[in-house]
Amino acid sequence: MFLIFGLGNPGSRYECSRHNAGFMVLDRVGRELGVAFRRAPYCSLAARARVAGNDLVLIKPQTYMNNSGIAVAGAARWHRAGPESLLVVYDDMDLEVGRLRIRAKGSAGGHNGMKSIVEHVGTEEIVRLRLGIGRPDSWDDPVNYVTGLFGRDELPVMSDAIMCAVRAILCIVEEGVDIAQTRFN
Repeated sequence: MFLIFGLGNPGSRYECSRHNAGFMVLDRVGRELGVAFRRAPYCSLAARARVAGNDLVLIKPQTYMNNSGIAVAGAARWHRAGPESLLVVYDDMDLEVGRLRIRAKGSAGGHNGMKSIVEHVGTEEIVRLRLGIGRPDSWDDPVNYVTGLFGRDELPVMSDAIMCAVRAILCIVEEGVDIAQTRFN
């Protein structure tokens, strides 16, 4: 079983913000697999699917980004899944817009959502797919940047990146992290 988490912030105010790249990817995975999200008992929206003989649960935590670990740990307990079953998809300011990076483990790298997950799950050995959103100008507040909307020139790049992220997730599920890293990093 794979628990695939897309990080973001709930509510229409943040719906198309850079910080909701994880939600955007999972929404697209859900459409591709023909599943709908419903409220789950662990502070999340979730959808179940089956791919290549693997059960998947697509999960969008509704705890706000900085408390993502509460929902991730809750879902892991609910589904009796260990860290090896988790895949987290989230935005990354350290990658240029639209760039993907898959890692089998690692630090939170300054991302508050991942910091919360590492703290609540108790390990850095969690597969993650980071989706680049670029860095703000030096005079721009990072919080305003990540909660802001993508620019017109960024939208087509992000649309392509989201589709690429969907393929990367399916590759991880079907063929493993190592092959996905080779193909998509």
